[in-house]
Amino acid sequence: IAIKESAKVVDQAQRRVLKGVDDLDFFIGDEAIEKPTYATKVLREMFKIFFQYSLESINYIVKSFLRTEPPLNTPENREYTAEIMFESFNVPGLYIAVQAVLALAASWTSRQVGERTLTGTVIDSGDGVTHVIPVAEGYVIGSCIKHIPIAGRDITYFIQQLLREREVGIPPEQSLETAKAVKERFSYVCPDLVKEFNKYDTDGTKWIKQYTGINAISKKEFTIDVGYERFLGPEIFFHPEFANPDFTQPISEVVDEVIQNCPIDVRRPLYKNIVLSGGSTMFRDFGRRLQRDLKRTVDARLKLSEELSGGRLKPKPIDVQVITHHMQRYAVWFGGSMLASTPEFYQVCHTKKDYEEIGPSICRHNPVFGVMS
Repeated sequence: IAIKESAKVVDQAQRRVLKGVDDLDFFIGDEAIEKPTYATKVLREMFKIFFQYSLESINYIVKSFLRTEPPLNTPENREYTAEIMFESFNVPGLYIAVQAVLALAASWTSRQVGERTLTGTVIDSGDGVTHVIPVAEGYVIGSCIKHIPIAGRDITYFIQQLLREREVGIPPEQSLETAKAVKERFSYVCPDLVKEFNKYDTDGTKWIKQYTGINAISKKEFTIDVGYERFLGPEIFFHPEFANPDFTQPISEVVDEVIQNCPIDVRRPLYKNIVLSGGSTMFRDFGRRLQRDLKRTVDARLKLSEELSGGRLKPKPIDVQVITHHMQRYAVWFGGSMLASTPEFYQVCHTKKDYEEIGPSICRHNPVFGVMS
């Protein structure tokens, strides 16, 4: 949210033209990022977000409302949401869903999924942070959640640093924008770092791409070569020490540690259904590399267990499967739209009548649903 502190008159006029409403003294989402004259803050200004939503949805009849929440969201936040939705916007029904559960539902569109289940491990990686979230029968195992301080923004910064060291033709004020474009257009995950370097060194013309941009000041074109940056950027998921010397644990080891911390009876299903969610999981071959590295870690543990038993114990192989699908980037939204379109959704929503009888505490807990037939 961007809160007005010293907004220019032109900003207010432009907002009226674009939105058709009077100036609201704040901007939401992408608009907030584009307003340097506003102070961008992450506050509990939820009412303003919902008010913006009501302005944009004024031509629609809202029957019930599904809102998502991040892992480990506090019960107080749920109550605050209930107060706003029921008292200020008079919605007939409200359901607060955990994002990881919706991401699991979105994965049902993948051909890799044999049965629809709400048990699995969700790797949710966006721009700022990456979470590894285990879910059993629709319930998040909160004590086992781990976060990784590596996400899309860190990859962008790392590529920016690599380009600065090698390319001199990039306008300084556009270096971050250029790095982001390179990341989104050309980056991929390689299976072997050494072999990938050799490929570029032996036949660079085949693998090196060119990026062309426009100088924002001179309006002239500039062109740069994109080489090692293509695979070194996403590689920090598997070698985080490249970008962050304080964190050296690869994502495959984090996932393995999360699952091993879970109750023993759900570990195999958690390995079998590892679901990717968020834009930073969209790199080509990301899922394949993660599955291979995680499988190696699991197999090494089973082999060690067999050796320590003197060959008396033969552990059953563990099926490791990372699910990829075409809606990964918007998995939470897509999963929510799938579940909210079922008749069962209206049965589990908290109603305005229930809210008036019990109060906002009714939204502290939301029943699990969604294993559609």
